[in-house]
Amino acid sequence: MNSSEIKTMIELPLFDKDGKNVGTVNIDETVFGDKVKKKLLHDVITSYEGNKRQGNADTKTRGEVEGSTRKPWKQKHTGRARVGTIRSPIWRHGGVIFGPHPRDYRRDIPKKMKVAALNSAILGKLKDKEVLVIEKFDFDKPSTKRMSAILKNIGIRRSCLIGTDKYSKNAWLSTRNIPQMNMATIGEFNPYDVIKNKNVLLTKGALDILITARRGKAAEKLEVAST
Repeated sequence: MNSSEIKTMIELPLFDKDGKNVGTVNIDETVFGDKVKKKLLHDVITSYEGNKRQGNADTKTRGEVEGSTRKPWKQKHTGRARVGTIRSPIWRHGGVIFGPHPRDYRRDIPKKMKVAALNSAILGKLKDKEVLVIEKFDFDKPSTKRMSAILKNIGIRRSCLIGTDKYSKNAWLSTRNIPQMNMATIGEFNPYDVIKNKNVLLTKGALDILITARRGKAAEKLEVAST
């Protein structure tokens, strides 16, 4: 391995199924791109947030509020300001000027943008040393207490996105009642969830899938090594 390859390798802490540190996993960060594309991430994240909005806020204009349309008093010679209707926006209970109305905030995100943004999100987490690897989750039955103990041993104290290579009902049930902990299969990962969580905890199998999908099976054997 030459010096240029060494510079791109990142060491990730590796834990066993009980949360004990058993070594490290070395991966090539260039698998996820040459740099974190912040503008792309911003565009995709704001699209995800917009797609979550219901967009049902509504206000009434002067034509929709209740009240007479009759002119309250004549235009001149009263000593009072001119007014055409009690529905005027400057009157109490009048209409609202430029208020919100139901609209669709949804924006389509091209598949290539999603993939590129996910790569940048993961690369950013790698550079910030916020990615951890666990060998696997081995639950015979759901146990929130055991899952909490594993996360505590690993040192996770804040929000975390847990990625697995396949769905495990017992592991998912063990996680769902722990605040700020979210579990998903690696196929369900998206840049929004990666960014909004402080840490990312991947099973070894999930990490292998990430590498395989981006470099192929042969490259994975060369770029991922456990120590």
